[in-house]
Parts: sequence; structure tokens; C-alpha cells
Amino acid sequence: MASSAVEVPEGNEVFGVTGSAFERFGYSAAVRSNGLLYIAGLIGLRPDGTCPEDIEGQTEWALRRTEEILRLEGLGFADLVEVVSYHVDIHENLAGFMNVKSRLVKERPAWSMIGASGLATPGRLIEIRSVAAYS
Repeated sequence: MASSAVEVPEGNEVFGVTGSAFERFGYSAAVRSNGLLYIAGLIGLRPDGTCPEDIEGQTEWALRRTEEILRLEGLGFADLVEVVSYHVDIHENLAGFMNVKSRLVKERPAWSMIGASGLATPGRLIEIRSVAAYS
């Protein structure tokens, strides 16, 4: 089976002006391959390109963006099989992350949480990448 990229449509309500970043940085939002959907690491940006300062806001937007890519493919959080989240200041931010995660994601995919000294842009506290399975 061939792999194919998933594109976020221009003007998407959840991604807004940030959707062009995939093209600008030369990668796909997600890739379909062999019955799986590989979703790129997503950070918590609002549609206008601003980033919340707190872990709760960043986690909510990262998960909303993940959910939107799943929706574009006719999937949902229940279809996730693996998630990896990268956390800046993990010990300080874990409680806020867990509050949002438990509110938004009721399913229980395999999930790894990794502490990181930083992400690509200063001020970013969380990045979430995922794999989902097509039924």
C-alpha cells in the first residue's frame, strides 16, 4: 500500500493561519500508510497563530488540532493506538496536562510522556504526536 499525505485545508477552522506551517517547513500534518495514520507532532497554537502561555491552554489546543486531523480522516480519539507527548518542565506541568487530557481524551491508547529541555520554539510547553488505526 502506498503512503499518502493528509493536507489540512486552507482556512481550516481549527488550524487557521497555522496550517501553512506544514508547507513552509516541508512536512505533512499526517501520513496514511498500511492502515495507520501517523500524525506529526502538534503544538498548542490557536487558529490566529498565538500560543497560550499556560500548559492547560497549550495542551487543549494541541489535542484539538490532533482531533481535527483525525476528523478530517473520518476518525476520532477512539481510533488512536499510540500517543507520545513531549513535555517541557514535565514535573511542573504534568498536573495541568493531565487535567486537560483526562477531560478531552476518554480513550486509553498506549501513551508515552517524555520530558524535554525545550521544543523548537521558546515558550512551547507540549508537543503531541499520534498514530491512529483505520477500521
